[in-house]
Amino acid sequence: MDLKSHIRTIPDFPKPGIQFYDITTLLLHAEAWRETVDLLAEAVKKHEPDLLAGIESRGFIFGAPVAYALGLGFVILRKKGKLPGSKASHTYELEYGNDTIEMHDDAVRSGQRVVLIDDLLATGGTMDAAVRLLRGIGAVVPAAACVIELTFLKGRGRLDVPVESLLTYDD
Repeated sequence: MDLKSHIRTIPDFPKPGIQFYDITTLLLHAEAWRETVDLLAEAVKKHEPDLLAGIESRGFIFGAPVAYALGLGFVILRKKGKLPGSKASHTYELEYGNDTIEMHDDAVRSGQRVVLIDDLLATGGTMDAAVRLLRGIGAVVPAAACVIELTFLKGRGRLDVPVESLLTYDD
């Protein structure tokens, strides 16, 4: 199945010069949605994860059904201030400032293998922060996976884990 044909491109969003790849049209198409989850599950399975982790918020959309398909638990990584209870956090730099991601500090046991899932890999800043957050609480991160990779932004090069991407865009 040609999954790219189910992803709408929106020019100049959220600002001029940016090409936005809209996954909502993929989610609307049942067969394409199922194929996406199945392909991600196949790509992730070879890394032998104990858990999957999704990055807020579109990582939840893809990560949770992949975890379910593989019979695994699912950890959510959220923006600062969105989780109750005791948390672990990691602050990282963006092009326009800083951001922080958090997770419950008891969600992962030391030594557990956790594969990250998100919808899109662009510059790699958020994915790198997620890897650092997980490692900071003792997780082993054998890989990351995404539906879309914007290869021209070279985010993969910022990561020290293998990246599984279903679709790539070169411009």
